[in-house]
Amino acid sequence: MILYSDFPFRRARQMIADAAAILGIALFIVLGVIVHNAILSLQAIGARLADAGSGFESTMTEISDRLSQVPLIGSGIRGPFDEASGAGGTLNEVGLWQQQATEQLAVAAGLITAILPVVAILLCWLIPRMRFARRARLARDAAMSAAGRDLLACRALSRRKLTLLLAAHPDPAGAWRRQDAAAIRALAALELRASGVRMS
Repeated sequence: MILYSDFPFRRARQMIADAAAILGIALFIVLGVIVHNAILSLQAIGARLADAGSGFESTMTEISDRLSQVPLIGSGIRGPFDEASGAGGTLNEVGLWQQQATEQLAVAAGLITAILPVVAILLCWLIPRMRFARRARLARDAAMSAAGRDLLACRALSRRKLTLLLAAHPDPAGAWRRQDAAAIRALAALELRASGVRMS
C-alpha cells in the first residue's frame, strides 16, 4: 500500500493532514471525556438529595416508633411522622433517579461530543487518503508494463491540462497515436505524477 506521495510537497501536505486528523480525533475524544465527567459531577446533587431523604426517612421512622410506645396517644400521634417518613422515602427515590438520569445524560453527551466530530474527520480525511493509496498503487502497477504506460498516457491525454500535455511533447496526441515510446513515457509520467507516483 502506498500511503504517501513520491513528491515532497504533496507528501508534506499529506503528513500534515494525517497529523491534524489524528490530533483532532484525540482532542475530540478528550473533550468527550471532559463533557462526560462534567455532567457526571452533577450526580453529587442527587447523592446529597438521596442521603437527605434517607436520613429524614429513618429519623421520622425512629420518632414514629418511639411515639407509638406512648400509652393511649401513641398510635394517633405517629400518623404525621409516618407521612413525613414517606416523604423522606420519596425524596430518596428522587435523588436516586437524578443520579441515574445524570449518568445516562453524561454517557450520551460524552459520546455525541466525541463520536460525531470523529466520524466527520474520518469521512473528510480517511476516505480521500484510502482513495489516494488505491489510486497510487494502481498507477504504479500500470507503469510496470508497456500496455499500462500506454493506458496511462491515454488517460493523461483526456484528463491533464493542455499546457502540461504540450510541455510533455509538442504533439502529444499524434505522438501517442504513432506509439512514440518517449512521448508515451512522458505522458504516462504526467498521469503518474497526478497519482502521486514518480516514474521509475
